[in-house]
Amino acid sequence: MDEVKKSGTVALVGRSNVGKSTLLNAALALPLAIVSRKPQTTRDRLLGVVRHRDTEIGILDTPGFHRARTKLGKEMNRHARRAAKEADVVCFVVSLPPKPKAPLSPHPGDLALLRQIQENEETPVILVINKVDLLRQKDLLLPFIAGYTEGRTFAAVVPISAQRDDGVTRVLDEVARLLPEGDARFDEDTLTDRPLRYFAAEYVREPILKATSQEVPHAVAITVERFSQRANGIVDIEATIHVERNGQKRIIIGEKGSGLKKVGSAARERIEALLERQVNLQLFVRVTAGWRERPASLADFGLALGTEELAVAPLEGIDLDALEEPENEDA
Repeated sequence: MDEVKKSGTVALVGRSNVGKSTLLNAALALPLAIVSRKPQTTRDRLLGVVRHRDTEIGILDTPGFHRARTKLGKEMNRHARRAAKEADVVCFVVSLPPKPKAPLSPHPGDLALLRQIQENEETPVILVINKVDLLRQKDLLLPFIAGYTEGRTFAAVVPISAQRDDGVTRVLDEVARLLPEGDARFDEDTLTDRPLRYFAAEYVREPILKATSQEVPHAVAITVERFSQRANGIVDIEATIHVERNGQKRIIIGEKGSGLKKVGSAARERIEALLERQVNLQLFVRVTAGWRERPASLADFGLALGTEELAVAPLEGIDLDALEEPENEDA
């Protein structure tokens, strides 16, 4: 492996469901971040570390900017805003609509967010246009790009298909070009700064997101009460699924426990693939009413930035309703 001569961080920012988490996974060549069709799947910043030629790149996946209706939603927007503020480079990720057809024009929410990022920050911005594999008429891409670049300066514009790992290497090339010279900040084998307990909780939440609809996915939080390894290598994990109402609890448990059993099976498979060890996973479901509105609960669940970071600027001058998007595969 090449000696590290440059290092820094890049924040993946944008609306919900444009493919930021899938881009992170493609860059890592590992499905580290959870993905689903549900908006706001990503709730806080997730760091993935990539060695790309002579550059160490810390990739920060962030929650999608959205109209926040709860304290949780406001914290998610704050996580994304702070990541963009602290990073050396910003990848502003947009995507083509699910069924692209002429005329193609930028999403109004994208343009509003882009104005704020470029007006308030001096950080170089790369425009990443995802899901270009959906476009049969490639000539429609040029006016779509022009809608974003008109009157704005980007360090680069990179069309990609994150799901197909097409164009991801070029994104890394452009990020590496913009990062400052410096030594590696992490050990060579470091993948992330998150503990294994974090991924155990996320991998329990992922199958719930995929199996439920309406309000249930957004009302779910996971806490890990036990994470230990036996002498024979088996990992014992006990986790609690928190919901806000009894009806949501019944949906997750399912008839005769069938729903919870499916969640446990899918989560255990994901966790075992990450740990490369056998896992004994025990799940419990608890009603924790109103947890999304209580700062103490957000802190307990690891979803609050903390009082020392509350000075991050809020979204201003943006039609937040314009950020909303129907459920779509985050790919």
